[in-house]
Formats: sequence, structure tokens, C-alpha cells
Amino acid sequence: MPPLLIGRDAIIDDFEEGLDDGPGAPGRLMRVTGARRVGKTVILTEFGRIAKARKWEVIDETASEGLAQRLLNRLTPDKPSMNISIKPSVSIAGLGGVSLGEANVSSQQMPLTLRAAMSQRLDVLERKNAGLLVTIDEAQAAERSDMVAIATAVQHLIREERNIAFVFAGLPTIASKWLNDEVLTFLRRAQAEQLGDIPLQDVRDAFEDTFEDSGIAIEGKALDMAAKATEGYPFMIQLVGYHIWRIAYRRSKNSDHAGSVTVTEQDTEQGIANALSRLGDAVHGPELDGLSPIDKTYLLAMAQDDGPSSTSTVAERMGKDAAYANIYRTRLIEAQVIKDMGYGKVDFAIPYLRQYLREHAAYIRMNSSGTSL
Repeated sequence: MPPLLIGRDAIIDDFEEGLDDGPGAPGRLMRVTGARRVGKTVILTEFGRIAKARKWEVIDETASEGLAQRLLNRLTPDKPSMNISIKPSVSIAGLGGVSLGEANVSSQQMPLTLRAAMSQRLDVLERKNAGLLVTIDEAQAAERSDMVAIATAVQHLIREERNIAFVFAGLPTIASKWLNDEVLTFLRRAQAEQLGDIPLQDVRDAFEDTFEDSGIAIEGKALDMAAKATEGYPFMIQLVGYHIWRIAYRRSKNSDHAGSVTVTEQDTEQGIANALSRLGDAVHGPELDGLSPIDKTYLLAMAQDDGPSSTSTVAERMGKDAAYANIYRTRLIEAQVIKDMGYGKVDFAIPYLRQYLREHAAYIRMNSSGTSL
């Protein structure tokens, strides 16, 4: 947790102030976006800790089918469980809308049901000067009907100045998927927080302090190497710190001078190598799995350059015109896989993705059939 929270003081302060400033405070309605492994889930966990310290009730959920139903069940745990589907009931001539084998709440009824359940829960909490925090992770994966039900309920409760806070987090695709939906315009007013990279000086300071607290010193060139290798990417900070620490710790157990071990440059080099291997498995592979074959074609074309790529050159390598290639450039920028460098240039937004693509190019091509590679 601590390594991933460095450099996040501003967003944490905004949330704390939102809870303390009362209903209507901007920090009580927030959307957190960022690429994979930048610490979105960690931020939601920290928000929950902050709220619980103020005696608030916290409901954490991850978006998937049945999200609204799960929230309703969490809000009314003492009532008999009821399988509620927010899909429209089946219409049979002469019988009207009926459900087959299950109790059915329509998409029109669910917002009112959720609102009533939240309101009743807040009646109890507010008597104790507490409130309710609801966090939704991976919001880009939510069903539209679920998001409509939740947003509608929360919107009314905020208007009523109830003691509620709502934070949803997910990939940058949230913006294109939800914020332009006419029914979900309420979500546009949520305070936008985009998680990015951490300044290297903050990374360096965090490494130095964390290692020192564990009785192992890291300093000089070893410390500089470790900080630089992370490129400020939160998950890489965690990986690099852990793998270097583990190597040094194992050495300390075999040392006659326990507690006085200092990280060597060799420790750092090996730790970075181990971290890079884990980064590929945990971030690069899953990221590419979620992309279309043409998206991967674009990335492979970029990977041929040692630095920022010319968008016109990428299009040529793909065998496509600039307008066609630009469709995928835009998609990849929105997903924060690549970034716009200006002057017709793009570069990778995820550290070491270029290296990963080069090392796995043959496999990626083999599994991207139907594309021009």
C-alpha cells in the first residue's frame, strides 16, 4: 500500500476535505481514471479507510453484471434475499409483463428501489453523525442499466443533502462510454482525478525511507538506479522495491552483521530484472489481450522506433493511409496505452511496453491474424 500512495496527497486531501466539509462538497462525488496498475484500486481502498475512521459505512463493489442487485443486497442484509433482475420482464400475450422463475424489478423500478434502500440506511447512519461511502471499481465494465440505476439514486440523495459519497474508478474509456450518455450526465459533474506517474524524487525518497524502516540501507548509485528503473509507474515502484528488498533481505539473513546490510548495485540490477519479468506478466500481457488485432498492429509498428514514433511512419508500416491509422491512434491514446507527444508524434505511455513488444513480436503477430503486419 504505502509505495503506491506516494505522490497521491492531493487526491487524498480532496476526498478527506469532501467528507469533512459536508453534503455538496466536490470531493464527495469523484471519478478516478488511469491506466492499469496505476493504483486506482489502492486509492479506493484508502478512501474506504479514511471514511471508516470517521465511522462511515463503506460499500465497495467491482462492476460486473448484477452490480445494482449486489448493492441492494448489501444495503438490506436483514431482508430475505431476492433474486432481482433489472432486465425487462418477458411479455406474453394476455398476461402482460411477467418473469419466469424469478422476482423481477424493471430497469425503471431499480433506481427508486436503490434510492429507498440508501435513504433508509442513511437515516440510521446520520443519527450517529456518520454517512455512506459507495465505491465502484472497474466502472468501464458496468452494464448501462446498472449505472443508470446507481447514478439516478445517488443524484437524488445528493440533491437531498444526504450524507453520502460516491466514487467510481476505471480505465480512461469511462469518458467515452459513460460521460456522453444523456441519461448519465450527472456523472460529468463528478470531480475528475486522473492518476499518472509519480515524480522520481518522490520515488527515491520513498525507497530510501521504506528500506531504512526495514533495517536495510539503499543509497548512492543503487538508489538512483532503482528510482530511475520505475519510470514513476506506481506498479513498477512496488515491483522494483519489493524485488530489490527481497534479494538484500535474503543476503542479510546469511550475514554475520544482521541489520547492517546495504543494497549493492548487483542487488539492484537483479531486482530490476525480476521486476521487469513480473511487469510483463501482470501488465503488458493483459493490456495487449484487451486490444484488437489492429491496435496491436499499430503498437508493433511503433515498437520499431527507439523513441517517439511519427504517426505517418506508423501508418506506412501498417500499409494503411493516415486517416485509417488515426482511428487506432485515438483509441490507444484514450486507453492510455500510448500518449500524444505533439508534432505528429506518439510514444508509449506504459513503461517498457516497447521492449515487451519487441521480445514477443513473433507471438503477437501469430495471434493477430487478419491484420497487415
